[in-house]
Amino acid sequence: EVQLVESGGGLVQAGGSLRLSCAASGFTFDDYDIGWFRQAPGKEREGVSCISTSDGSTYYLDSVKGRFTISSDNAKNTVYLQMNSLKPEDTAVYYCAAGDPATSGPWIVKKLWVETYDYWGQGTQVTVSS
Repeated sequence: EVQLVESGGGLVQAGGSLRLSCAASGFTFDDYDIGWFRQAPGKEREGVSCISTSDGSTYYLDSVKGRFTISSDNAKNTVYLQMNSLKPEDTAVYYCAAGDPATSGPWIVKKLWVETYDYWGQGTQVTVSS
């Protein structure tokens, strides 16, 4: 059974940091792209970052570049999102997702598209206070 389990969310003051974890199981980890998405109340779900677990290439939403870093520990089937210099506008439920580029296609522009991903975690709440 495919499972993605997020952890690490919480409440943090603006300027603080959190590290989110996504533990994956039930599929061939190295074959998949793992993405982080977020959704604030009343807003569309947006792609935040993505990593190719096969070659380590990474992609970021413009608004988080320089603040967030995605990484993968393939031995643990776990992807992390280190979030620094957090802002109130980062407040959202954060989801990890897995997508198989063999079916979604290789196009870089699609790496942060919801449609690219096949499996989703339950989400973890990140709240940044001002």
